[in-house]
Amino acid sequence: MAGSQGKLLHLPALEITQGPSRRLYTFAVDGKQVPSFAAVSRVRRDSEQQLHGYQRPEVLAHVAAIRRYVESDDNPLLPNAIVVAFDDRVRFVPADAGTDAPSYVRLGTLVVPVSDDWEDADKPGFIVDGQQRCAAIRNADVAAFPICVTAFITADQADHRSQFILVNSTKPLPKGLIHELLPAASGPLPNQLRVRQLPATVLERLNFDQRSPLRHMIQTPTNPTGVIKDNSMLRMLENSISDGLLYRFRGNEDSLPNIGFMVTVLSDFWTAVREVFGEDAWGKPPRKSRLMHGAGIISMGYLMDAIADTSGSDDDVPDVHGFAAGLKTVKDYCRWTEGTWDLGDGVPRRWNDVQNTPRDIQRVTDFLVTRYYAGQGKRHDRSSRLF
Repeated sequence: MAGSQGKLLHLPALEITQGPSRRLYTFAVDGKQVPSFAAVSRVRRDSEQQLHGYQRPEVLAHVAAIRRYVESDDNPLLPNAIVVAFDDRVRFVPADAGTDAPSYVRLGTLVVPVSDDWEDADKPGFIVDGQQRCAAIRNADVAAFPICVTAFITADQADHRSQFILVNSTKPLPKGLIHELLPAASGPLPNQLRVRQLPATVLERLNFDQRSPLRHMIQTPTNPTGVIKDNSMLRMLENSISDGLLYRFRGNEDSLPNIGFMVTVLSDFWTAVREVFGEDAWGKPPRKSRLMHGAGIISMGYLMDAIADTSGSDDDVPDVHGFAAGLKTVKDYCRWTEGTWDLGDGVPRRWNDVQNTPRDIQRVTDFLVTRYYAGQGKRHDRSSRLF
């Protein structure tokens, strides 16, 4: 049995080597004891808009269902281990050698400090996976309920976030939470997440930098009142990073992305959008302004690329005035908050009939970019780039 010695828990454990510097620890503990050494790291932002934590709120219905099962079943079984990230105050003491265990396994004791006086932030462990099970066992009307724990030791919060993303990437974890955690994650990630890390980092800067015109306007788990859906902004950024204006600053094998310059260019563009289209269309919910709607955000991203395309060389990037001059050439054709779009396909569309679908986004994009190029005396190749 795990015993307590002063302010330490001594937990019999297996140490498993999985890589040159990766050690996993597997042990059993009474689930009632987990809150004494491990807390849930809630995702939030401080007054400086820095991201802390990574866990979503408890799903109360899920917690209640597990609790009922633990309390009422004659022979309850929760076979899945919870995952805990420990800081370096936790240490592993190997047992005496001489067992026949494989070379990648060591028997020993995990020594974990505990204190009744600690706040959650002071505890040495954070729950990476299994918070609903832990909450259910904590609240259950049972004397004890042993569970399995898999743990790793690292003082790096970015490592905590990466493991949380990896553990939950195949589960129905809200995409918005994954996107908000990606900028502060480290280590290897699945390819579909790795390619979103750069646009997610740019989005975070746009949403929380003091000088950004989009500050607090993008809806994320820590900014739920934003009027622009994070996925719409991510798609706009991905399009431009893949084959547009932002591609120039994405870096290569020999250089890192110039995120600061990306944010500056985007801030200039969206400042120009705010100035040209005014308060009637800016900052309103999508149901009141299609400029803030997915169709508006994504099509304006393509228009940004088109304006930059006509600005000269790759080193010549428009400033606020340059973007505003380009936007004014299409302003009178836009119907963001009232009126009817004449998209050139013979089908008039009320302003709020435009939907966030690939077909409607392409129609609005083709219309705006074609109008812009026509104003520059150029022809828009509709087969290029879109979708």
